[in-house]
Amino acid sequence: PPTQQQGPPVAQAAASPRGPFGAAPPAAMGGYRGPPPPQGSFGAGPPPPGPFSAAPPPQGPFGMAPPAQGPFGAAPPPSQGPFGATTPPSQGPIGAAPPPQGPFSATPTQGPFGATRPPQGPFGAVPSSQGPFGTAPPPFRPPPSALLQPQSPTGNTMPSPTYVRPPPVQSQPQPVQGYYPGGPNPQFPPSRPSFQQPMQNMPPPSMGPPSSYSNQPAYPTTGPPMGTLQTLVEDFQSLSVSSAPGSLDPGVDVNGLPRPLYGDEEPAKVLEAFPLNCHPRYFRLTTHTIPASQSLVSRWHLPLGAVVHPLAEAPDGEEVPVVNFGSAGVIRCRRCRTYINPYATFADAGRKWRCNLCTLLNDVPGEYFCALDASGRRFDADQRPELSKGTVEFVAPTEYMVRPPMPPSYFFLIDVSVSAVRSGLLEVVAKTIKSCLDDLLGFPRTQIGFLTFDSTLHFHNFKSSLSQPQMMVVADLDDVFLPLPDDLLVNLVDSRHVVESFLDNLPNMFQDNVNVESALGPALKAAFMVMGQIGGKLLVFQSTLPSLGIGRLRLRGDDVRAYGTDKEHILRIPEDPFYKQMAAEFTKNQIAVDIFSLSDKYCDIASLGSLAKYTGGQVYHYPSFQATTHGEKLKHELSRDLTRETAWESVMRIRCGKGVRFTTYHGHFMLRSTDLLALPAVDSDKAFAMQLSLEETLMTTQTVYFQVALLYTSSSGERRIRVHTAAAPVVTDLGEMYRQADTGAIVSVLARIAVENSLSDKLDSVRQQLQLKLVKSLKEYRNLYVVQHRIGGRLIYPESLRYLPLYILALCKSLALRGGYADVSLDERCAAGFSIMILPARRLLNFIYPSLYRLDEVLTVVCRISLLLN
Repeated sequence: PPTQQQGPPVAQAAASPRGPFGAAPPAAMGGYRGPPPPQGSFGAGPPPPGPFSAAPPPQGPFGMAPPAQGPFGAAPPPSQGPFGATTPPSQGPIGAAPPPQGPFSATPTQGPFGATRPPQGPFGAVPSSQGPFGTAPPPFRPPPSALLQPQSPTGNTMPSPTYVRPPPVQSQPQPVQGYYPGGPNPQFPPSRPSFQQPMQNMPPPSMGPPSSYSNQPAYPTTGPPMGTLQTLVEDFQSLSVSSAPGSLDPGVDVNGLPRPLYGDEEPAKVLEAFPLNCHPRYFRLTTHTIPASQSLVSRWHLPLGAVVHPLAEAPDGEEVPVVNFGSAGVIRCRRCRTYINPYATFADAGRKWRCNLCTLLNDVPGEYFCALDASGRRFDADQRPELSKGTVEFVAPTEYMVRPPMPPSYFFLIDVSVSAVRSGLLEVVAKTIKSCLDDLLGFPRTQIGFLTFDSTLHFHNFKSSLSQPQMMVVADLDDVFLPLPDDLLVNLVDSRHVVESFLDNLPNMFQDNVNVESALGPALKAAFMVMGQIGGKLLVFQSTLPSLGIGRLRLRGDDVRAYGTDKEHILRIPEDPFYKQMAAEFTKNQIAVDIFSLSDKYCDIASLGSLAKYTGGQVYHYPSFQATTHGEKLKHELSRDLTRETAWESVMRIRCGKGVRFTTYHGHFMLRSTDLLALPAVDSDKAFAMQLSLEETLMTTQTVYFQVALLYTSSSGERRIRVHTAAAPVVTDLGEMYRQADTGAIVSVLARIAVENSLSDKLDSVRQQLQLKLVKSLKEYRNLYVVQHRIGGRLIYPESLRYLPLYILALCKSLALRGGYADVSLDERCAAGFSIMILPARRLLNFIYPSLYRLDEVLTVVCRISLLLN
């Protein structure tokens, strides 16, 4: 037989060249087999016209087809297939209408009696290149075996008597299992990504591509799915975004897949429903509805909780109003201690107000009294920010102070061992701190001090009367003491010239140092002695594994055999309890610790990070630090750390209405009581997550209220209370919970839970738990619509969660959770985990799904891993 001409490959998924009722090559059909076209079965060019053709032949199924395309075309014309509901009556060959087309017939461009409508198969089959009165067809050549697909023997109408039946084919087609009339054939991919196809008759759930199989069972519309865990996982794994097995086309247009091009999407619709709520960047729930019963919670499958960002930057054009009640004092509920807020109501002609959280009726102080209008609203409500805005700051009176507000203090603990000198760390740190002196918070009250260390401790006297700082060395690491009672932590304004002189000389002071030891533990105890009476922020720059004195650590994490076993998580928890004990002492004295780890070797971030975890601090990690490569990054992050808005000596509590309570908190803090978070310092880059539970089996209220209160000392020395108030409706519909879901908040809570689970379980188990939560939630949502829309094999999801699978995958591939021993170093993994615990939703999503990669770092990591493996 002559060689078939091959056309260009098919790149779209509008119609498949095979399938149970597709336009398969003639040898694969069980009815009439028309002459094959001169080009290949996937050819894109038009066939040559027949001898009686008066118009150009119609285009193939992958061109710009006319409107009548069959049930799988882009437009919904009347079905012409054997199972279509609106198939017109069959016409004879001499009738005015074109002759009937069998489901497998390949008709010529023109009928024998001049029918003018272009022939179309039931699924847009490519017409034959020759009519029945044209030249003899080319010799029949069976298609390759890879293109043969089982065909359904049902639904075949008799071919027109005008045509001649070719010899039968030996292979017998097999019926397709699980296909049902009236529904879409799952083996045919949609003409466009199916999440773009709106559903009818109810809120349109987003729909994923069809499955590669069609015998998916239909689940009931209510109730959780039944079956074992293994069955659930296998069921989800069978869902596919590809076309029929063995096809050459990709099945999905990757350009049409949802991509979070703009990062986090704040739930703006919440403010439309509750305009008195605080902005979502301060407080956002994982779903902005509260389930009315425990059964709804069990079917939700995703975490039910909230993300709090108390010092987030205010939206553009807005400022947080400051309210001073004066002699009246802060207006609060007597029973639950809720602050006055926009959702509080007034009664008894304005002399009483009802708490919206506990419904207690409280007296209104005489200084705060105002009459009510006809609707029961105060006449001055619009003029009072606490009654009209969801976010407000109250000036706290003296009873909210344990001691007078302390000035902002910065104490720097700098490693000056040989590795720090050679990497250029001292020069970058000294120049950055000097450039930020004018922007440090609390001017003119700011306090500053420095302590350097290697195998000994170096104290520096910054007395304002000196022209140069004096260095005093303490070599006794077992019994640390202060060589001076004062002038180690000084006022920046008074000693500015001495501090600048020290920073200018710091890189040269230790340039000849060859000491490789590090006495970090004794240095921390010395810093605690200096700062204990004032508090403030301690910044630790560490470039070597602590090796001397208390708190010395050993090299661990290089045992490959521990990975994948029950002992794997031990590598990610602190080895020495000293650092957690020091963190507790720091927190008690209002000292927050930030860790800058800049080592080219292992330095046990798992242990050092405890200092930041329990003091409200942060961990910065620069693996294999070199000033030429990482200098700009260190300069940027250190400058941001020193100049961003910070709340000092703070505590935070979150109150909620009847029927709900917060049970678990995630972030960097010290939990003083069941719901009081101690934060020696909290800034505008830190967020906290917490999980919510129902106290009652059935909720009796229509709305649940939440209030976040942060009591802190401002950099100007004023004691304040920042209050965020929000409300959420109680619902009985699971679908509404999914539609009001907040992907950013869900990922934030899931990521923190996963990091904490990695401290007690294997990484592989943690990743499986994340994926299982995603599988269960999507399957539960799918069960709500599987019967109404006959989408047995399709994956569907609400519009609000269209990015959730992507972010869960990105989280599983993040530095904190991916792979095992050879994928990520132990320090990098622990540092990433500490970062995930504090990041706000927007920055967290950008952290796990970055839009920009630094290639030289990636190549460096690849080279390092290659050396390790070789």
